[in-house]
Amino acid sequence: MLILDARGEPPPSEALAAAVAELAAGRVVAIPTDTVYGLAVDPFRPGGIQLLFAAKGRPRRIALPVLVADEEQAESLVGALSRSARALADRWWPGALTLVLPRPADLSADLGGDGTTVGLRCPAHPVPVALCRAVGPLATTSANRHGQPPAITAPALALALGDSVSLILDGGPCAGAASTVVDCTGSDIACLRQGAIPWEGILAAFPT
Repeated sequence: MLILDARGEPPPSEALAAAVAELAAGRVVAIPTDTVYGLAVDPFRPGGIQLLFAAKGRPRRIALPVLVADEEQAESLVGALSRSARALADRWWPGALTLVLPRPADLSADLGGDGTTVGLRCPAHPVPVALCRAVGPLATTSANRHGQPPAITAPALALALGDSVSLILDGGPCAGAASTVVDCTGSDIACLRQGAIPWEGILAAFPT
């Protein structure tokens, strides 16, 4: 396992290049985000998703969310956002908001779950945004063994996950709250998980 310093804006090009190479090879990379450290793979590379589920110890019935660089990249996966999803993305992206959307039949990535929905988030952190721009959307999960608290530093992450991760990008401590998850699959939105953004703040995106 290799740990590279990825602090700075923009992040060091050498660290980003190393991460791009690992992702292109279908391996698991640990990355800092605006919430917690995440484990990431390119969901369109053979074998990557299987390695990610194994590294996490996550049951396949729990689908993996996807990080995107912006709304345009989100729509490249799921098509045009619904009115409610766009209102939320306009207000809270980039940021700690995951939108659960209907999954198109032609989306080939294996993300686990029942295959009917996909969770998308645009993070407010330069490392994952840069990687999404270089590689494409990234399947992610928090950087910890399933059921354990997320590691908040790169050394703690290395200790917890060992060689199941090929590269860690060290962005300093990441101790933010998890993202708020909103179901946008129906005519009305629903809160699936309240996280960094209070539900009252979500509802404020829809003025009466």
